[in-house]
This record gives sequence, C-alpha cells and structure tokens, in this order.
Amino acid sequence: METELSGLEPGLYIVAGPIGNLGDLTPRAAEILRRADVIAVEDTRVSARLLRHAGSDRPMLPYHDHSADHVRQRLVDRMASESVALLSDAGTPLISDPGYKLVRDARAAGRKITTLPGPSAAISALTLSGLPTDRFLFMGFLPSKAKARGDALDEVAALRATLVFYESGPRLADSLSAMVAHLGDRDASVSREISKAFEETATGPLTALFARYADAPPKGEIVVIVGPPGEAPPPSAEDADAALLEAMARLPVSKAAGEVARKLGLDRRTLYDRAMELKG
Repeated sequence: METELSGLEPGLYIVAGPIGNLGDLTPRAAEILRRADVIAVEDTRVSARLLRHAGSDRPMLPYHDHSADHVRQRLVDRMASESVALLSDAGTPLISDPGYKLVRDARAAGRKITTLPGPSAAISALTLSGLPTDRFLFMGFLPSKAKARGDALDEVAALRATLVFYESGPRLADSLSAMVAHLGDRDASVSREISKAFEETATGPLTALFARYADAPPKGEIVVIVGPPGEAPPPSAEDADAALLEAMARLPVSKAAGEVARKLGLDRRTLYDRAMELKG
C-alpha cells in the first residue's frame, strides 16, 4: 500500500547524496527526497541545503548510529505505514556514515528497503588514483592512537589489494608516516574535495606524499589510496628446506612435497628429490 500523501510505498529508502557538487544528485534521489514522509539525516543544517536544491519541503529527523534505541525503533515503526528516507551528510549512507543499525532493524522487522545508488568518495578516489581497482579493501578512518593505527596497518600489510582510507587534514601527515613505516613505500594517491571547486589529487610514493603534506596539512575531505604490495621475492632454498622438514614431520615424503609445492609455488618433483636427500 502506498502512503496517502507521498505516493511512495512504505519502507526505508537509502538515498545517496552528492559528496560536493549538488548537481551530482540523481533525479531519482531528488524525487524520493520530495516525496518521502520523513527524512532521517545526520545534521539538519547540512541536509537543509540539499533539500532546498532538490525542491523538497519534507520534514527532517536527526538520526545517527549513536541515537537512542527508541529513536531508531520509532523510525522502524513508522516504516510500516510511511516512507522514510535515510540521508547522510555526503555520499552514500552506511559507508563510514550512519545507517547500518537502522537497515539491520528494518530488515528484521520485515520492512521494504530500497537503495538509490549514487556518489561515494571511496569509489571516486579509486577512479582518480590510477592504481589497481580489481581488488580493494575499504579501511575507513584509521585509529587516532599511534599504536592502534600501526596495528591496523600491520593487519593488512600483506594483503594483495589496493587499500582505501578516509582521513582529515590535521591527521594526514601522521597517517602517511605510519603507512610508510608499516606498509612500505608504495605507490599511492591523496584526493581531496572531490567534485568541489578545489578538487585535487596528488600521486606518487608514500614518502613523497608525506613530504608534500608534512608541513602543509590540506583542508577538506580526504581519501588516501595505497597500492598493493609488490611481487613477493621467490622462496629461497633455505625456505624450501624449512618448509619440507616441517611438512615431513607430519606427512609422508610424497604428500609433504606436494603440500610445499602448492604453498611456495615450486616444482613438486624437485621438492620430492630434495625431501629424499633431507630424509637420507
């Protein structure tokens, strides 16, 4: 059943807004913002500008992931008979923004959920970076404490994927320095103010980007893209022997050679011959 006033089917509508240029708001998103019974927003002052651009006069309700449970439950209850739009301050809700708890509870309650695709700073920065995009990991904001930041980077240092981070100007130099220390001097990019008047993307090794911003923290919303690690060096003879000895302590020689061949990418017959030498 559609709501009487808006003509929209009751439920939750996840609306992606612009990350800068208001012209990036899709016609479909603008229509939902004009027709929804209520719009849940992070900051009414920020969203009011977008709603004016969309020609919407719909009521707004402040909502974020730290809102009291009863606020979220009230929205879920309203979705039974009303259309509720979820709008973040910029970009796609739930991507380092509020929303996942509302979606989780709406789905548990059996409410209809519709997403309206649109801008995302992470994806936009990836396209600007010139770095591999076939496999990437979104890391959001790194922890502010140095130890926790280093631990988070260590967890993904060996992952063969491009890494995507959100960052702020005052923290950028510290984060770039930590990336050099824990990831190595990889190719990277720093994009800021995407789709706005002062959009900028700087590319190069992490050390060069750190030098660029160390004493000149940039303003605006920032996305750091870090390329995957280089090709790992081939295993040494010592590595192969150690792996064979460990495997032979558990397995017959033939199976041990096969396991090490798969693990290290080496020739199984050569490893078998070497395993026999070690065993002898």
